[in-house]
Amino acid sequence: MARAQNGDAASYACLLNEMTPLLRTTVRRRWRSENEVEDIVQEILLSLHRFRHTYDPTRAFLPWMMTIVSRRIADMARKNARRSAHEIGVDVIPETLRHQEANLGQDTSDDQAVLHYALGRLPRGQRRAVEMIKIEGLSFREASMRSQKSETALRVAVHRAIKALRTILKKAT
Repeated sequence: MARAQNGDAASYACLLNEMTPLLRTTVRRRWRSENEVEDIVQEILLSLHRFRHTYDPTRAFLPWMMTIVSRRIADMARKNARRSAHEIGVDVIPETLRHQEANLGQDTSDDQAVLHYALGRLPRGQRRAVEMIKIEGLSFREASMRSQKSETALRVAVHRAIKALRTILKKAT
């Protein structure tokens, strides 16, 4: 690592190639999900690269590296804990609409008519912004190029349009 800090790219590449199998083995021992092992190893390699300037050549390399390994594993554990706190596991998805009669196409035509009416009540700029972003599925950048308006102006127009649509649709139903 000391040679890599001094700009020796070949030594740095050699170090990473030699450390990667060790990192995989270490992460596999400490992490229960095989699917995430490679992601953690990649995060560790990125951290090694990002923080290589903090390595002190007068000290041992392995403890420095293992500190980074421990911290990246802890980061992944926190990330998974946050994610799993918001997830609901479902073994069997219950059938909600068993009969075909519950899925008639007539309801959608009524919904489309109400939506068309509500869109018609919007100012032209807001209506066009909603059509491009929400209906046509354009990105804000694409819509900006097409409409010659800034992305920020389009975001504001869409936000205001959706707020107005909620009010209009609430009155219509």
